[in-house]
Amino acid sequence: MAYSEKVMDHFANPRNVGEIPDADGIGEVGNSRCGDIMKMYLKIDGDTITDAKFKTFGCGAAIATSSMATELVKGKSIDNALKLTNKAVMEALDGLPPVKVHCSVLAEEAIKAALSDYYERKGIDPKVIIGAPSTSEDEREEPTCGE
Repeated sequence: MAYSEKVMDHFANPRNVGEIPDADGIGEVGNSRCGDIMKMYLKIDGDTITDAKFKTFGCGAAIATSSMATELVKGKSIDNALKLTNKAVMEALDGLPPVKVHCSVLAEEAIKAALSDYYERKGIDPKVIIGAPSTSEDEREEPTCGE
């Protein structure tokens, strides 16, 4: 299984690792099949995500996709962050092996879970704003973790 240079860089030198103590939104997601767990923290000012951090327990691809997802949403509007897809995360990393696509799905879900938490804290039903996930069931049901 070959990884791109970007995946290896984000695995070896992950960006935005850690917690935001006074986060405006926190999302945690996991994949029971392989044990990957991602926790995303977002700091939001007005309509802009001013900071994003993560803590991930998982393989190198899970760490790399978490790192890239935080990079892709920092400084962006909430609307733009809601449009983040697992495919955008994979493209930004110059691809992932097929057995690691589920890691990019988790990264998308973690960002959306943190935004959902943000809306719930504001007293807004997140289902109205966030809606259905952008990935299909086929992409969500990755048969193995490639380990």
